[in-house]
Amino acid sequence: MSIDELALKRAEQSALLSLLNLTALPLISFILLLFLYKNSEQNGIDRYYAILAIKTNLLAAVALFLVTTLMVVTLGGFDSAWTWVYVISYFVFVHAMFILFATWTMVRSWTGKKLTRSFLSK
Repeated sequence: MSIDELALKRAEQSALLSLLNLTALPLISFILLLFLYKNSEQNGIDRYYAILAIKTNLLAAVALFLVTTLMVVTLGGFDSAWTWVYVISYFVFVHAMFILFATWTMVRSWTGKKLTRSFLSK
């Protein structure tokens, strides 16, 4: 496997781990993503997608903790009906957008191109 193929494979793995972190294996995937970041080349495509995946997952974690804190503090805990309105709304709208973005970055990583208009890609 050539260097470019290896970098593309690692970029794909970074995007896949980002998607897995948002859906099925939250902490394990993030730890593996940090290992991929550590093993990537300085200005390579694999480093770009590893950084993008880490930023996406950290932003999703901040959004999750913010919504959870707002639910517990302002709405009175998990016994209120409004709490569950916010929980369902968060997962349908916000978390689904993070999953869609991670899927999009995975497809872009297959091409080996960087994102063009994303505030996370800078």
